[in-house]
Amino acid sequence: MKYLQAYPQTLQEQARAMLAAGTLGSMLERRYPQAHAIRTDGALYDYVTGLKNRCMRGAPPLSKVAFDNKLQVVAHALGTHTTVSRVQGSRLKSKREIRIAALFRHTPEAFLRMIVVHELAHLKERAHDKAFYQLCCHMEPDYHQIEFDLRLYLTQLEHAQASCVPPPHGAD
Repeated sequence: MKYLQAYPQTLQEQARAMLAAGTLGSMLERRYPQAHAIRTDGALYDYVTGLKNRCMRGAPPLSKVAFDNKLQVVAHALGTHTTVSRVQGSRLKSKREIRIAALFRHTPEAFLRMIVVHELAHLKERAHDKAFYQLCCHMEPDYHQIEFDLRLYLTQLEHAQASCVPPPHGAD
């Protein structure tokens, strides 16, 4: 249960019991019944910049937002944010990119939003500290619950892949 290691043992045991009973996937589908409709990088860019403009008006602009098929393999990341600085003439130019694991192309919108909020928060706060999580909760008040549910979803997905059971919401 690698996705739940930071949580109390009682929560891990409850998740393990639901997984063994085969009820974890159905509980998550009841809570998050429908996958979002964002399938292209262009639609993802519009979604991310819309959220950024509503919640973080002063944040620097993004040059690229994309789904990344390789992301989950590299460093077990679900999303990344990068800033590339280069000298152009006498100016220092910065490009900011957000990449979201392709897995989130077929998940409920709340899970995509949670990952986007997380990556947007890194534009202002680099470390996972109190200020970072306050910013996440400012953008998504249910951030912590959705993050926990996403971790349950990933646990269910991993279990389904290991036992060859089709995962919920047609995830990759």
